[in-house]
Amino acid sequence: MIRLCNSMDAEEIYRIINDAAHAYKGVIPDDRYHEPYMSMDELRSEIGDGIAFWGYEEGNRLMGVMGIQDKSEVALIRHAYVRTDQRKSGIGTKLLSYLAAMAGKPVLVGTWESADWAIRFYIKNGFHLVAPDEKTRLLHTYWTIPERQIETSVVLSNSLGSTAVASPAGD
Repeated sequence: MIRLCNSMDAEEIYRIINDAAHAYKGVIPDDRYHEPYMSMDELRSEIGDGIAFWGYEEGNRLMGVMGIQDKSEVALIRHAYVRTDQRKSGIGTKLLSYLAAMAGKPVLVGTWESADWAIRFYIKNGFHLVAPDEKTRLLHTYWTIPERQIETSVVLSNSLGSTAVASPAGD
């Protein structure tokens, strides 16, 4: 069952993210990986910044989580993680399909350029990589992340062509 997570789920969301993020160790740049990958304070800050976490639950236990953040003309998929022992079971696809349909607008996702499994997952689910110059513009427009992360990330979109993603006013 897919459901909106609430404050009672924060500890479980934290555990799922940090369990699944071990896959990044030795893959993403060493200066971007740390343990825990996301602290509880960072998680609370992300929720406070408008990220709504949705979870896939079986037997009253969250198996995976995915955040979505409304950014007016687009929605961002943020922090998509499935428990290590539940990978390859379709949970990520179910969450992504649900949230993309719910968004009703173009959806963007940023991930590490070296996380080839994540890129393959999004492409398999109808997303495409945006061009490098468009990636940089989108990351500067919709995310608040360090330049080093921008350098080592990619952006994928479920819209056909960059024209489906509106430029912010004034550009």
